[in-house]
Amino acid sequence: MESGEMPTYVGSKNYCWIWIAGDRLGKRFVSFVSVDRSTETGFAIWEEIKDIPVLFYCSDYWKSYEAFLLEEKHLQTKAETFTVEGYNSRIRHYLTRFKRKKKCYSKDQHMIDKSLKLVFLKLNNELPILI
Repeated sequence: MESGEMPTYVGSKNYCWIWIAGDRLGKRFVSFVSVDRSTETGFAIWEEIKDIPVLFYCSDYWKSYEAFLLEEKHLQTKAETFTVEGYNSRIRHYLTRFKRKKKCYSKDQHMIDKSLKLVFLKLNNELPILI
């Protein structure tokens, strides 16, 4: 299981951080939370993935991961987060609101969540009307 974050804007230049959990072996999105980059948000995504059996969790060096990921299963390295970083790249490709230098942005947090849910369902092949 890999975890990573991606920034975007809501409204007039207000930062919003999307935390993504992805399954490297199954090549699928598992969960996401979009609020901020705090440890509380990390705990929110942990609540969604903690019951999934995994060998280890890979993340970058963001300090919040140490608060909720099990130390014996936590591997902190940028070299092992390539799956989630690839997902971030695909999100930026499909959704203009997530591009780095852009004029498009989300006016509402609700639209970010709905857009991500649609993209994740499509990329996981769980959205039959768009296949």
